[in-house]
Amino acid sequence: MTLVLDPAAQNLLFREARTANTFTGEPVTDEQVQAIYDLVKYGPTAFNQTPLRVVLVRSDEARERLVAHMSEGNQAKTGSAPLVAILAADNEFHEELPELLPHLPEAKDLFFSERPVRERNAGLNAALQAAYFIVGVRAAGLAAGPMTGFDAIGVQKEFLDDDHTPLMVVNIGKPGENAPFPRLPRLRYESVVTTV
Repeated sequence: MTLVLDPAAQNLLFREARTANTFTGEPVTDEQVQAIYDLVKYGPTAFNQTPLRVVLVRSDEARERLVAHMSEGNQAKTGSAPLVAILAADNEFHEELPELLPHLPEAKDLFFSERPVRERNAGLNAALQAAYFIVGVRAAGLAAGPMTGFDAIGVQKEFLDDDHTPLMVVNIGKPGENAPFPRLPRLRYESVVTTV
């Protein structure tokens, strides 16, 4: 094998990592979330954009409001997870570019002055960051249960604003009993990779 990452880390992050559908009652601390962010913030994005925004749902009142917008099959999972994160794309991410791209501060207006261009870029790059976030949750020894089965307009109105587009809801915690569903098949290398 040609991977340099330790096999135990490979298993933790990918091979043995599974979407959790049940969780123990052990809380997820703010320190754990900070450590996850401090790791995954280094994941690459185009123009060093950082459009991902995270809303942590901790209170019972906020959780009830969120559960009301989840699809029926996701309500119980979201209602019982120790921590729930709403991952969203900030469509006004370009305002941060002069700080994040100091060698090209004009990129803010040169490339991202039009809202449709920002929305496309925010969606793509925040999705990259969301993937890093999920891997970071795993690196913290926790399980993630990412879901897109929710009323996006309802979640946006309830927790965000018109400048933020919800991408996914992620349940986070230590996996509980029968947490993962059986592993589903993956495509073979030859079905995915083409050399030209």
